[in-house]
Amino acid sequence: MIRDEQKNNLSKSIIKVYVDGCCEPVNPGGIAAYGFVVYKNGEKIYEECGIVGVGALGDDVSNNVAEYVALIKALEYLLRAGLTDRRITVMSDSQLIVRQIRGEYSVRAPRLIMLHRKATELLNKFIECRVEWIPREMNEEADSLSKKAYLQFVRENESLVRKYYGRYFASRSELELLRMYGISIDYPISKVEARKLLKRILKKRYGVDNT
Repeated sequence: MIRDEQKNNLSKSIIKVYVDGCCEPVNPGGIAAYGFVVYKNGEKIYEECGIVGVGALGDDVSNNVAEYVALIKALEYLLRAGLTDRRITVMSDSQLIVRQIRGEYSVRAPRLIMLHRKATELLNKFIECRVEWIPREMNEEADSLSKKAYLQFVRENESLVRKYYGRYFASRSELELLRMYGISIDYPISKVEARKLLKRILKKRYGVDNT
């Protein structure tokens, strides 16, 4: 039963949390990172990002693993901050994670089972905490945080990254092609991401789908 004090807290503040994860320059098995940002009544009160693991070093990582870790890290922060009795909405651009948390999709991948269980256990500690899907373009801040952690790792571990992941990065010619279309990339980008960008450009400018 919700006490009067808890009801008052629910009506006092609205907490919105944006979470995201990435696994670059290859998924699965790349360098996985997470990021999340917390807003209280429209004002940012906290942000965090970090590395989940590195596939080349034996960690079982993927983009979905990173997305789950972002959710778990955010929920752990909310618990530490004593916000279990507030109205909370956690937003993710991963339809898989959102639908698994809601029970709409089953969890079959072995690497996700324990993470799903942990996230569910944490969610049960809150009076009102919903997990909602949002389009990627509405999740840019959390995305930037996960990329920030990833890029910091790449810069601090350049020799390791080049040794194990060098073949997955976009070539100079691919980067030059993007620059020709007005996109200047100042960080290591994967071949897959470079081709996605080029595909979007061609489709937007010329209606061409080069798949």
